[in-house]
Amino acid sequence: MNVSEDFYQLEKPIVLLKEQINALDLNEEPGKKEKIAALRLDIEREWAKIYPNLTPTQIVQIARHPKRPYSLDYINNLMRDFMEIHGDRRFADDPAVVTGFAFYKGESVAVIGQQKGRTTRERIERNFGQMNPEGYRKALRLVKMAEKFGFPVISLIDTPGAYPGIGAEERGQAEAIAYNLKVFSILRVPIVVVIIGEGGSGGALGIGVGDSVTMLENSFYSVISPEGCAAILWKDQNSVAQAAENMKIRAQDLFALGIIDKIIPEPAGGAHIDPEQTFKNVDKVLSQTLKKLEQKPKEELLEERYQKFRKMGIYVEK
Repeated sequence: MNVSEDFYQLEKPIVLLKEQINALDLNEEPGKKEKIAALRLDIEREWAKIYPNLTPTQIVQIARHPKRPYSLDYINNLMRDFMEIHGDRRFADDPAVVTGFAFYKGESVAVIGQQKGRTTRERIERNFGQMNPEGYRKALRLVKMAEKFGFPVISLIDTPGAYPGIGAEERGQAEAIAYNLKVFSILRVPIVVVIIGEGGSGGALGIGVGDSVTMLENSFYSVISPEGCAAILWKDQNSVAQAAENMKIRAQDLFALGIIDKIIPEPAGGAHIDPEQTFKNVDKVLSQTLKKLEQKPKEELLEERYQKFRKMGIYVEK
C-alpha cells in the first residue's frame, strides 16, 4: 500500500463515526446527548486499537491531514482582536506565514503562524506553508516590535520546509533563517513554540527557537522530510518508512531526546477529528507555559534559553 494512503485507510471507521456525530449535531432529537456520548466512546475504542500500532510514516500522514487545524484556526479560536501585519519592509509580503498582534487571556501577544491554506487555490497562494526569505524577515520584524513593547511571542509551526526555489535562494534564504536563529535566541521576551503539524527542516527552525518548544501528539519535527531523506540517503522512495523510523521524528522520541519540552495530547483519531478539544488542550498548555515564563527575570530567561539549546544532542565518544 502506498505510504500516503496508509493512515487514511486505517481511519475510515473513525471518520464514519465522526460523520454520525456531525449529523446528530444538526438535529434536535430525543437522547441526542447520550447518542453522541456513545459514538465518542466508540471513536475512543477504535483509536485504542489503532494508535499503539501506528508507524512513523502514519504519524506523518496525520500531521499532514488536510482537515487538521491550521494556524489561523488556533488564532481565531484562542485569541481575539487579531491584527495582522504584512510585509518585511524590504521585498514583499509572504502569505505562507501569518504574523500580528492579538489578545490572549486579556494580554497582548505577538503571534507567528505558518499557514498552508485549506483549498487548492489557498494552498497555491500560501505556497503550501513554505516560507520565502521575506516571510522570515516579516516574522523578524514582528518579534522586534514585540520585544520593544514587552509582548510575549507565540510561534505556531506547520511547514514541510522553507521554500527551495531559485528566487528564495537569490534573496538570501539561508541568511534569513540564520539571522532569525540569532535574534530569537537573544530576544528579551518569552517565546513559546507549538508544533501543530509538520515541523520541517530549517523552515521550522527559522521561527522555532523558544523558551518552551511543545508538540501536538501526532505532529512531527525533523531535519528533513522522510521522502527527502530517502531520496538523499537511499535514492529510493521505497525507503521512506525506514527513513522515518531512523530519523526519530515522533513527539515521544523528541521528548526523550530533550528536543522538545512537552507533548500536547490530541483527541482520539487526531486533531482533525475533534478540533474543539484540540484547541482546549493547546490553550491549557499555552496558558500555563506563558504564566510560568513571564514570572522569570529577563536575564534568567535568556540564560535558560541558551542552556536549553546548548544541551541538545546526545552523542558517545569511543
